[in-house]
Amino acid sequence: MEEKKLIRPRTGRQLSGVCAALANFFGLDVSLVRIIYVLLTIFSAAFPGILIYIILLILIPEEKNRYLKDQ
Repeated sequence: MEEKKLIRPRTGRQLSGVCAALANFFGLDVSLVRIIYVLLTIFSAAFPGILIYIILLILIPEEKNRYLKDQ
């Protein structure tokens, strides 16, 4: 069984890949995750959603670049 890792992908992302990483990790459609995130952000007074996004951006590592050997 393959171990799932929470990693921000380099492809298929809109801003920084946080929603794409969450969608890949939980096996959901990335559009669904983005819609849910936007709705939760709007209906929870916006600031906590943006703050959570920034925290996840810092915590979730980015996928390694397959073209660079040093990464």
